[in-house]
Amino acid sequence: MARRLIVLVTVIGLVLTLAATAFGASVTVRVEGKTQSIFGSMPIKVEASNAMVALDAASIFGEFYVQVTQSSFGPYVSQIGRYPGAGASGWVFKVNGASPPVGADQVTLKDGDEVLWYYATFSDTGGPATLALKATSKNCYSVTAFDDAGKAAPAAGAQLRVDGRRFKASGAGKVCVGRHVGLVRAYAVGAVRSNAVK
Repeated sequence: MARRLIVLVTVIGLVLTLAATAFGASVTVRVEGKTQSIFGSMPIKVEASNAMVALDAASIFGEFYVQVTQSSFGPYVSQIGRYPGAGASGWVFKVNGASPPVGADQVTLKDGDEVLWYYATFSDTGGPATLALKATSKNCYSVTAFDDAGKAAPAAGAQLRVDGRRFKASGAGKVCVGRHVGLVRAYAVGAVRSNAVK
């Protein structure tokens, strides 16, 4: 009886240790599709040890399709939702606004990290800028554009949409939209749409 109890306690301890390792960090995740948001227009918190696990958690919560393909370089995301990657277009990710130089399964996440998966078409100069929207004061917002390296710049000329209205950001990427009830999003030609903000 004592031996069974020791084995049971050992097994429970091992399971708890593995579970803690598997859950990883508390991060936010968002998935922007080719034509619309797929998951978390307002980023959703998940527990994930790396960017691939964050996408998997999002696909479970959002009930959307993800295809992971194995290659000699490791696993990569070949399709999310209806659109597979093809040619110079495909699915990529950023952590805290920057594209890591390693695969999604190799990026160790820490609490508070922001993971963005998005469909992109690449050119000789890299991928599209990704937009981030932040409330600065009552009914006023700041739009920032991030390049592949995570370098931030004001998203001058970005368009904010709310309640069927459109507003153009100043050269400093700032705009006030007045009283509204809906979510605010930022868009710019050739850039990945921003997160949504109340």
